Amino acid sequence: MKISEFQHLMKELYFHQDNERGIQDTFIWLIEEVGELARIIKKREIDKKKASEELADIIAWANSLANLLSIDLETVLFEKYPNKCLKCDSNPCKCENLRNKLQD
Repeated sequence: MKISEFQHLMKELYFHQDNERGIQDTFIWLIEEVGELARIIKKREIDKKKASEELADIIAWANSLANLLSIDLETVLFEKYPNKCLKCDSNPCKCENLRNKLQD
């Protein structure tokens, strides 16, 4: 599934509720999901099933927020991350290698 298809699905399923909730409260839901993932990751043994569920929730809430803000996530993601690092212009990123060389 493409990012745009998932964003459209979230809009189709939840836009009415998200719109009633509003941008700020939708953002709070997103942050709550991030907090839930943080609690899972803090544990000595990470439950990957629970972590994957929280990651899916985070992506869903981020898409809902983008819908409320009329932001096309697929477009802005590929503008911001155009298959290369924006700092070193490489794929994979070589910034860490540059930092290590500068420290030597």
